[in-house]
Amino acid sequence: MVKARSGGGGPKGPPTVSSSGWEYDLGGGVGILPRFDGDEAMKPEPGGGGEQVAVEVVVQRAVERLKLPKPLIRTSPDEDFVQVVHVPTWMWVEDKTWEPVSVSAAVEGVRVTATARPRKAVWLMGEGGEVVCRGPGTPFSGAFSPRASSPDCGYTYRRASLSAPGGAYTVSVEVTWDVEWRGGGRSGVVPGLVMSGRRRLVVDEVQAVVTR
Repeated sequence: MVKARSGGGGPKGPPTVSSSGWEYDLGGGVGILPRFDGDEAMKPEPGGGGEQVAVEVVVQRAVERLKLPKPLIRTSPDEDFVQVVHVPTWMWVEDKTWEPVSVSAAVEGVRVTATARPRKAVWLMGEGGEVVCRGPGTPFSGAFSPRASSPDCGYTYRRASLSAPGGAYTVSVEVTWDVEWRGGGRSGVVPGLVMSGRRRLVVDEVQAVVTR
């Protein structure tokens, strides 16, 4: 259960919004769309005498319209090549999948604008390791030493993937988004929308050869 905290107690403060969430498909990515408590009770009745629709209903409509991007996984060494045991792997998601997304919805004269922003990325590395990154990660470049670890989002494998199914680890990343909304003279936050991506990484062990 996640909640958006309500404001300072006045009638114009943001409402408390609770969600239990359910999974849904966003064009190849899996999201967790919050469900507001009392959804059915808040929906306007047909022919309800022109009463203004509840702001929470419009917030839900806006959240449902958000098209959040599926995170695209990138690594160094390149994800299409072999990662090496005991050599730092850098991870990041492409910048275009880490940008704010905004949408508006209007119902019966009540208009809400919702803006989703990514908050964290949780990486599951396939051999049991987990990495929590507070940003998209830093792409590797020639400005860094080949032996350097990522400054904000990296992992070092301890075991080769030879015994894993298909000889590769399945690496996944879940990006958590928080949605800030404004409308109807109120504002609030819907936390915890999740988009995920995955790919397979081959990890091998390099054996040193001593020559005389």
